[in-house]
Amino acid sequence: MAAVKIGHVHIKVRDLKVAEEFYRAALGLEVRERVGDRFAFLSGTTVHHEVALQAVGSTARSPDRFDTGLFHVAFEVPDKRSLAGCFHRLTEMNIQLFAVDHRISWAIYFSDPDGNGLEVYCDTRKEHAVTHWEGVDEPLTRERLLAEL
Repeated sequence: MAAVKIGHVHIKVRDLKVAEEFYRAALGLEVRERVGDRFAFLSGTTVHHEVALQAVGSTARSPDRFDTGLFHVAFEVPDKRSLAGCFHRLTEMNIQLFAVDHRISWAIYFSDPDGNGLEVYCDTRKEHAVTHWEGVDEPLTRERLLAEL
C-alpha cells in the first residue's frame, strides 16, 4: 500500500464568515478559495487547503460531549516561540484555552466558535529524550509559555 497522509480536514460550521475570521485570526490561515456562501478553503502553507469549512446553517446542532466523532484537529508549529505567539494571540482574543506539557510536546487546546476542538502544539521530544507519550501531563503555565517570546 502506498504511504497515506492527511490531505485536509473538513469542518462543518454555522456561519462561514465567522469561522473564516476565527481561523484567520487564531491560526493565521488564509482563504484560498470560496464557493458561494457555503464553502471556504483555507491554508497556512503553499498547498491549496488544509482546512475546508462548510456552512451548515445557524440551527445546526453540536455533537454532545459523549457522542462519537472527531475530538479535535491538531496544528503543529515549528517551535515553542511560535506556540507562545499563538497562545498570546488566543488570549488576546479572549479564547478559553487549556495548555499542557505532555513532555513530548507542548500543546494548547481550545474550541472554534462552533465548538469544534482544536489543538496547536510543538514537538519537544528532543528536549526530554522521550520518544513516546508516557501518560505524563503537566500544566503549562502562562509564564512558561510567554517566556519563549
